Amino acid sequence: APLLCTNPAGWTVPQPPAKKGKEADGDRGGDGDGGEEKELDPDKAAKKAAKLAEKAAKAAKLAAKQAALKAKEEEAAKKAAEGGDKKKSAKADAEAKRMAEAEEVAKLIEAASATPKGQMKDLSSGMYKAYHPKLVEASWYDWWEESGFFKPDVNSDKPPFVIVIPPPNVTGALHIGHALTNSIQDTIVRWRRMSGYNTVWVPGTDHAGIATQTVVEKKLQREKGITRHRLGREKFLEEVFKWVDEYGGRICDQLRRIGSSVDWSRLAFTMDANLSAAVLEAFVRMHEQGIIYRDNRLVNWCCKLKTAISDIEIEYIDVPKRTPLAVPGYDEPVEFGVITSFAYPLEDGSGELVVATTRIETMPGDTAVAVHPDDERYKSYHGKFLLHPVNGRRVPIITDAELVDMSFGTGAVKVTPAHDPNDFLTGKRHSLEFVNILDDVGNLSMNEALNGPFAGMPRFKARVEIAKYLDGKGLLRGHADNPMRLGLCSRSKDVIEPVLKPQWWVNCKDMAARSCEAVRNGTLEIIPKEYEATWFRWLENIRDWCISRQLWWGHRIPAYYVTFAGEDAAVGGRPGVPSEDMSRWVVGRDVDAALAVAKARYPGQDVELIQDEDVLDTWFSSGLFPFSVFKWPQESPDLDKFYPGALLETGHDILFFWVARMVMMGLQLTDKVPFKQVYLHAMVRDAHGRKMSKSLGNVIDPLHVIEGITLEQLHATLTGGNLDKKEVERAQAGQREDFPDGIEECGTDALRFALCAYTAQARDINLDIKRVVAYRYWCNKLWNAIKFAMMNLPGDYTPPSSEALSAALPAFPLPCQWLL
Repeated sequence: APLLCTNPAGWTVPQPPAKKGKEADGDRGGDGDGGEEKELDPDKAAKKAAKLAEKAAKAAKLAAKQAALKAKEEEAAKKAAEGGDKKKSAKADAEAKRMAEAEEVAKLIEAASATPKGQMKDLSSGMYKAYHPKLVEASWYDWWEESGFFKPDVNSDKPPFVIVIPPPNVTGALHIGHALTNSIQDTIVRWRRMSGYNTVWVPGTDHAGIATQTVVEKKLQREKGITRHRLGREKFLEEVFKWVDEYGGRICDQLRRIGSSVDWSRLAFTMDANLSAAVLEAFVRMHEQGIIYRDNRLVNWCCKLKTAISDIEIEYIDVPKRTPLAVPGYDEPVEFGVITSFAYPLEDGSGELVVATTRIETMPGDTAVAVHPDDERYKSYHGKFLLHPVNGRRVPIITDAELVDMSFGTGAVKVTPAHDPNDFLTGKRHSLEFVNILDDVGNLSMNEALNGPFAGMPRFKARVEIAKYLDGKGLLRGHADNPMRLGLCSRSKDVIEPVLKPQWWVNCKDMAARSCEAVRNGTLEIIPKEYEATWFRWLENIRDWCISRQLWWGHRIPAYYVTFAGEDAAVGGRPGVPSEDMSRWVVGRDVDAALAVAKARYPGQDVELIQDEDVLDTWFSSGLFPFSVFKWPQESPDLDKFYPGALLETGHDILFFWVARMVMMGLQLTDKVPFKQVYLHAMVRDAHGRKMSKSLGNVIDPLHVIEGITLEQLHATLTGGNLDKKEVERAQAGQREDFPDGIEECGTDALRFALCAYTAQARDINLDIKRVVAYRYWCNKLWNAIKFAMMNLPGDYTPPSSEALSAALPAFPLPCQWLL
């Protein structure tokens, strides 16, 4: 090894290896700068060699390891490539197998569908290896229907079991709620039919006045750019009937597809001749009995549709504070949830009275200000008058303990009898003037003497301008948040206005009392029993029913307004407006009958008749449905044999709006309850518990569940209807969230099974489509179980005769008896 520190002075450059012999000796004797190599120490040379060998070994080992790793990676890559090819191959094989099976099933479905209508399909090929809903369900319904299995025997002595379908609106397709109703009804009807009853299940559709007219009006505007008024009443009705003929059959197709075993020979439509005759007769009889009358009262008015609507057609939203909301017909949002205070100056100039209101736009119609008789703050105001700041009217200060809450607001309440339900009753109690300030489209009327500078102004624009006007006069006292419930038209989303209108009304008091007594004495049973409390609460507090609708589509009211030849309109008035003389109305089954009544009432007068332009509320004709479908008022064999019915099955949400009306009108016109039992099922909501709504995109067509549908196809169902562009976009977003991959094909049996299973829930069903898919898998298990059993039957097996089976049945467990 080199000598590193041989020089005492410090580190030296290592010396070369020592030389042998004389050279070495000479070198050792010299001065050290001759540069000749010296010989290494043998031990050190050995160590050095060992280290070099070790280093070479490590390098060789590393190279071997790297080579092995590379080889391993190459092998893995090779295997991966080979495995990927195998997977691709397996996937391709599976896809080819799936396509082949699909093609095979399609051919089988095509063959089954080719079965001549009314014939039973060929089952000789046996059960297919897997369950396919379309293949299983194909052609059965046509055979059932053609074979007459759903028709009753009018000459049978079997006990009858009669049920009528809740007629769905003809405007569109059935939704999943209808599927639930029909699944339950069909289960009950088939059970009764198999139990030996002479079953009658009557199908039908409702003409749906407002909904249908709205759809057709939008269609005419979209396709031809015309309104119904430009087209005229008769031509417009022709267009509606065309639309019904074209699209009304969709519901019947859906009912067949979901397996409803109805008697199609009795299919009814509420505008059919038989049902229209029943409506005419009912109106005339009830008018003769004094139950239907004409009166000028408050109605729920939709300014967008320009018609009165029923309570069921109003949707309420909660507005917790000052909130701008979109209103049809207004470019800018309208503020709600605000209460405005302003002052009425006393007529004698001695002071003022401050009132607060959420609808300041109605103040031109104020005809009084009310205070509580015991309110010490206003004792000195009793009997005095205020001066109206817009039209100069003298406004009396009245006392009313029923209307006024001393602790609310200022304790003084403006009274607008023609535009508020509570104020209307107050006006009746105090014989106040009823002043209607609005026209049919929601503008303040053109009466400048009444509405001043706001005449002709849209109501919600007037809301802002009147506040500015009062502020300019120093009478505005401020605005504040005010939580409120706002009523919207379910069809147009317009804000409902209480408006004073002369309309036809039904006095429901006595009919409601009879309906309550029918439940109490057991003539009518409501299931579940818990809904009896709702029945009594509604009917014991019932209000008279407005049956006039300002539409063209529907049953035109058989009432005629009497005028005299040459009479000035200002003297005789005109129907439907404030100048109307309500004593001039006559009613008849036709114009000749009405004319006879008019001549008898006004002898010697040259009378002329104007038929009421309005139609009847759709619920009026629906209320007659249980007996009008059997040709009432004729004394038909069907009416005698099949009325009253056994059962009415429907959702609990229309217990009052439809069920109660059927019971009331049945008792009034036939003196019988129309059915013995009412079975109420739960309401269907989406998986999130939300109400089904087209604008949310969660309305489900049962055929989409039965047959399956893609997301793109779901989106397409939202166009061409009543939804505007923003509502369509919101609905499509909802569909993307709930059905990102569309809806899988489930089949009719799985859908019905799932819906019926859901009825074990309480008031609401949160429907998850995935659960329906699970029931399809269950159907597949049942299919395989039956297939397995069939495979294990002896080759010479023949089913026992009916007589032998009947004799053996008592020994079998009850489920087996039912299946066999």
